[in-house]
Amino acid sequence: MAGFEFQTFERFPKAIGVLRDEWIAFLVPGPDGLQILGNIGRRMGESLGPLVERSGRKVFLHKEESIEATPELIEDYERFRGDLKTILRGEAPEN
Repeated sequence: MAGFEFQTFERFPKAIGVLRDEWIAFLVPGPDGLQILGNIGRRMGESLGPLVERSGRKVFLHKEESIEATPELIEDYERFRGDLKTILRGEAPEN
């Protein structure tokens, strides 16, 4: 499905991890089908680092670990997020 992989995580037993490249989202059943649980972000270990602003800079942050949100990473993040939301609406992502 659009290059996405699925994985389970012990820390999130009721969710399915959806991954592509270094991006991750957790999906759970909802009233209208699968829905995103919390944030979408950069995979950092067994969790994710959401995009946040810290000290005036955009970073992907998990606990004390951060990755600078370069324009290229933000573009990849937006593509992952958009493709996933498109698929969850039952549409085909643009290529």
